[in-house]
Amino acid sequence: MSSGVIDLRSDTVTRPTSAMLAAMAAADTGDDVYGEDPTVNALEERVADLLGHQAGLFTVTGSLANVLGVGAWVRPGQELLCEARAHVARAELGAHAAVRGVTTRTWWDVRGRVDLEAIRWMMAPDAGPYLVSTAAITVENTHNFAGGTVQPWEDLQALRTAVDGTGIRLHMDGARIWNAQAATGVDVADYATFFDSVSVCLSKGLGAPVGSVLVGPADAIAEARVWRKRLGGGWRQAGVLAAAGLYALGHHVERLAEDHVNARTIADLIAAADASVVDPDAVETNIVLLDVGDRAERFVAEARAAGVLTGVVGPGVVRLITHLDVSAADARKAGEILATILHARPK
Repeated sequence: MSSGVIDLRSDTVTRPTSAMLAAMAAADTGDDVYGEDPTVNALEERVADLLGHQAGLFTVTGSLANVLGVGAWVRPGQELLCEARAHVARAELGAHAAVRGVTTRTWWDVRGRVDLEAIRWMMAPDAGPYLVSTAAITVENTHNFAGGTVQPWEDLQALRTAVDGTGIRLHMDGARIWNAQAATGVDVADYATFFDSVSVCLSKGLGAPVGSVLVGPADAIAEARVWRKRLGGGWRQAGVLAAAGLYALGHHVERLAEDHVNARTIADLIAAADASVVDPDAVETNIVLLDVGDRAERFVAEARAAGVLTGVVGPGVVRLITHLDVSAADARKAGEILATILHARPK
């Protein structure tokens, strides 16, 4: 991007810091398909330990980690339950159906939260020979397309209680789980304790250039490793990438709170110009959703022309995400620019 552009399209656009690049260059590597890359092994073990699970598997993307995690529990022809705007349903190109034969049913919550009443009504763990049996439920924490919503810990605990004894498994799409920790003070392991498998992303808020980790029971991760290779996801000297993830875990977790402050700054400035577009109190983490109605595409184009990159994520909805490469000054400038654009629009 040219100098002066503030990129709020996603927290995936961050570039490695100089210190992260140095860690990557110094990485001890081996062939990961043979299980011989010491840096990959260290990353997998560290993430599994942080989340309180037995084993981990380094993958190129969060989508692959989710396909492998869900696939560990849902067999072809069985179903997965999730919220209607969940990443597994909206943003993974139908991979769960196309690759693993998974059927999906959804509930709707305006903030993307667990709706225990709806889930209890939908669950069918043993639907017999004519209907689809529920094998797993996925919860996204934080919830991307619902505006960075943090799932309340008590709701996750209640969900775990509801499925215990049914045979239904729980998978957490924890791509931004460290943002949930930063927002609430609840440790990632406490969120993860309710789930049979968890995927976490290193290339979003943590700022690594690529990679996610799937954690779960050792036997499920061993099977996922086979499926990773089967799907073309085996990689060789991946330690150079794993080193970036290890660096991020050691240096970029605590600073996530800065992104949350910056997101709230942007929301406050925009709300001051047009309170109908955003509720700053709904900004829990690093994601801001703007309801700009039928001029979403025009708004994005005008923002781009003014040096702020944003994106449309739904009918009339524009998403802004703060991250490692957006400073407090950048956030204020972006908020002022976007507020000016909104203030100038016809009422």
